[in-house]
Amino acid sequence: MARPAAAPRPQENESLSDGEFKALLAGVIPHLRAYGRSLSGNPDLADDLTQDTMVKAWASRARFERGTSIKAWTFVILRNTFLSQMRRNKFHGEYDETTVERTLSTPASQEDSGEMADLQRALMELPQDQREALILVGAGGLSYEEAAQICDCALGTMKSRVSRARTALEEIMDRGQFSQRRSDAVPASEAMDAIMDSVEEITARREAANR
Repeated sequence: MARPAAAPRPQENESLSDGEFKALLAGVIPHLRAYGRSLSGNPDLADDLTQDTMVKAWASRARFERGTSIKAWTFVILRNTFLSQMRRNKFHGEYDETTVERTLSTPASQEDSGEMADLQRALMELPQDQREALILVGAGGLSYEEAAQICDCALGTMKSRVSRARTALEEIMDRGQFSQRRSDAVPASEAMDAIMDSVEEITARREAANR
């Protein structure tokens, strides 16, 4: 008597459908934009970084493994894009006081808070490696391990950066003296919905140009 055929084993690393991936990607737009602003210090350059990252992520979507962190995966892409463009002198570190995106750490009702504006200015007083570490772990909600992988540093180094950043930030806030003036932050949702709609079009255009 023939044995019944065995049921197919589930594919643990099955790729997401385009729709599933697009939904995940749309959800990290505010986080990408905040991280881009923490690196470049400029909201316009952060938008460029975010769009470049989303185009690259969409083109590489088959490599994304179901169940892994889309935020950590896209942060690596954004950071590599930033470093590459820094080497080509596209970004010049023109810091802006609205570097930290409010949507990562405060509810919308606090958008006009003077305290939040001071926190943003205080963050810009930190060295870039400490500011980046604090944003990834404190505001971005990533684990120390994920943040260390994104920044390509040892776990102990990441923990040390976050600890030093928190101490320095507290001292700056207590002192209440900032090198930048207070100004209102740019809303997190500004013009970013259009990015998802144009990702496929931009990807196709770039792929065609590289043929």
